[in-house]
Amino acid sequence: MAGNTEYKNKYAAEKYDRVGLMLPKGRKDEIKAAAEKQGQSLNGYIATAIYQRIERDRKGE
Repeated sequence: MAGNTEYKNKYAAEKYDRVGLMLPKGRKDEIKAAAEKQGQSLNGYIATAIYQRIERDRKGE
């Protein structure tokens, strides 16, 4: 089973960038609840918010 975890870690390192995010205590739970309400993961919810902001900012250029 360790080989499987190794493979997943290697795949993730090759295919994804990692971004750390620090929030004030309690805000993570607030965002997680909002994500669940939308049927999304915490990561998916944050990524969607970022992509939407980028699009909005591009339109304002």
